[in-house]
Amino acid sequence: MALGVGEIVEGKVTGLTKFGAFVSLPEEKVGMVHISEVSTTYVKDIGDFLEKGQTVKVKVLNIDENGKISLSLKQVPENAEVVKKASDADRDKGERRERKRSAPNVWQGQKSKYADNHELTFEEMMSQFKQQSDDKLTDLKRATESKHGGFSRRGGNKRYG
Repeated sequence: MALGVGEIVEGKVTGLTKFGAFVSLPEEKVGMVHISEVSTTYVKDIGDFLEKGQTVKVKVLNIDENGKISLSLKQVPENAEVVKKASDADRDKGERRERKRSAPNVWQGQKSKYADNHELTFEEMMSQFKQQSDDKLTDLKRATESKHGGFSRRGGNKRYG
């Protein structure tokens, strides 16, 4: 029985790469599931969803003139639970990463004046960012002026007009 586009077949994952997974199919054929066809969510590491030797159901998307077979995991209704579970795990990782990223001033290694069990509001974060930005610009201007001896690049003395 020859494989046809749109068919759902069972196969075994034989290899994982950065860009997808190779799956052995009936009749000793091999197809590839591109990383974009693994899940409905962003897939950074295909190893989070599949492992070598795993049996999977795949949908045949395309068979080109050279015999290359394109497959999809996410388009198979039976895989919905597996794809969703893996997506949930991936989303949980993303939420933890986002919470870590949004912690006040962690990226600057400074202690916030609001750090006493107080969540920063957007306005407080913007105010704090603006203040820090202004401080950095002032420091940069001072360093530039001292480097050039108080003279501007256009000529003339900044100190004396």
